[in-house]
Amino acid sequence: MKKNKLLSIMAVMLVSITLLGVLAIVLFNYLSDDQEVTAEPSIEEVIENSWETEEITTNLSSNHFIRAQFRIHLDSKHTREEIKQRDFQVNNLIIRELANLKASDLQSKEGIEELEASLVEQLNEMVEDGKVVNVYTTQRMIQ
Repeated sequence: MKKNKLLSIMAVMLVSITLLGVLAIVLFNYLSDDQEVTAEPSIEEVIENSWETEEITTNLSSNHFIRAQFRIHLDSKHTREEIKQRDFQVNNLIIRELANLKASDLQSKEGIEELEASLVEQLNEMVEDGKVVNVYTTQRMIQ
């Protein structure tokens, strides 16, 4: 009887210690991931890991035209070099995206944000290594 009781107590203690260990590991991983995500890059890092397109002039679907320039923020220098090599593909992607928009789509803050988000998504599909963090519209003139 004492052996069964002692065995039960040891089993409960072993399970409790195991659960505490698993909980500690999960919490440690969760908290350490949050710290990395919330750390904003400095402006020097943003500039160092970004690439600016040439000024692009193209027609919009509303018989207007746009002259625009974009700065593409990437996660690393390696990804920046890849985008620089793909400059013709990037320009093509931007021209195709702008050709589907009307001047009224680009007059508001929300319209520009939607364009930038769409470009981030499509550019991320294009790059092989790394990722596009953000796209900034640096110049925009619609006529």
